[in-house]
Amino acid sequence: MRGTVATDAIRSRRLLMGYFAGLGVVMAVWGARMPAVQQAAELSTAALALVLLAAAIGMVLGLQVGGRLAQPSRHPILLTSGTVGLAVALAALGLCRSQGILLVGALVFGAAHGVLDVAANSAAVRCQDAYGRPIMAAFHAAYSLGALAGASLAAATAHTSHTSLFAIVGAVAVGGALAAAPGSRCLGVRTLAPRHTPSLHHVDDQSGLPRPRLWLLGALAASCLLGEGAAADWAAVHLHSLDASAATSAAAFALYSAAMAGGRLAGDRLTARFGAAAVVRTGAVLAATGLTMGLVLPGVEPALLGWAAFGLGLSVTVPSLITAAGTGGPRAVATVAVTGYLGLLAGPALVGALASITTLPTSLLLPALLAAAVAALSHQALENSTP
Repeated sequence: MRGTVATDAIRSRRLLMGYFAGLGVVMAVWGARMPAVQQAAELSTAALALVLLAAAIGMVLGLQVGGRLAQPSRHPILLTSGTVGLAVALAALGLCRSQGILLVGALVFGAAHGVLDVAANSAAVRCQDAYGRPIMAAFHAAYSLGALAGASLAAATAHTSHTSLFAIVGAVAVGGALAAAPGSRCLGVRTLAPRHTPSLHHVDDQSGLPRPRLWLLGALAASCLLGEGAAADWAAVHLHSLDASAATSAAAFALYSAAMAGGRLAGDRLTARFGAAAVVRTGAVLAATGLTMGLVLPGVEPALLGWAAFGLGLSVTVPSLITAAGTGGPRAVATVAVTGYLGLLAGPALVGALASITTLPTSLLLPALLAAAVAALSHQALENSTP
């Protein structure tokens, strides 16, 4: 039995690494070539915002549906169908030349993303259980590295049609998903990781976690992902406001992303040694302190270091929160993911609104304050969550 479990766990880990990396590539390609999508459909900024809102609505729906369906025996089909749906939707979005069709395509794209996201994270929690040690951060590192690769690919092919790029990436993703489908059966075997429903009082009616802890995990995920959204949309603007060059301004988010990927690569070893709560608390303190210093101290160099420290500090937080939610099953994972992505979607707009009535550096203190709150509440949320 042990040999079977070990073999299934190893195969599952390799397959899931591919799914996480592929998701990162697709999402980065879509985001990086957004200006081309806008230009091809002759969309105003407001019209493009509606398209992105449709993708967000689709993702929330996909997360909810995925949470209800993502039982272990269904992981293989959900991962395959989610990947194929995401890839086909990406290719279709490259062909869209009107807002109406884009809205439908974005809704489907978001829904497939949500299904794939919750299925991959639920399967990753189960695979981690089989390993008996932390490996969740490595899965999210694969996503980060995939996103870096996708962004690099989009930049390298900036002179080509986004339609061709979307079609090629979509075709490769479909081919990869279909090729992996036969081997994905190992993700649904019963021996991989038996799930035990905790006998706790006051549990949420859709998960095996107590309601207060489920809400806390969701709030912390929203706090972290609000910071990620702020970094994605405002880091370069922050550097530009300091009179940095265009290349230096763009380097702010690149440093943030690289630091996050590096932190996730080391995160599992740190979590195994010190525990999830201690690693998340220390990282959140680093994120809060680093970003605050980068905003307060004058000059471009402190700002760049501040964004790098922010990415490094938050790198292990979301994987740890997903691990903790995974003890309650797929619905708990979906609930925490939905709440977290609401923070990701609301973050840039909230920072922008605060900047309009104060200043940009002042408004960017919000992610730093939320990181400090994560540090203060991490022990309560993550106690005894390390495998």
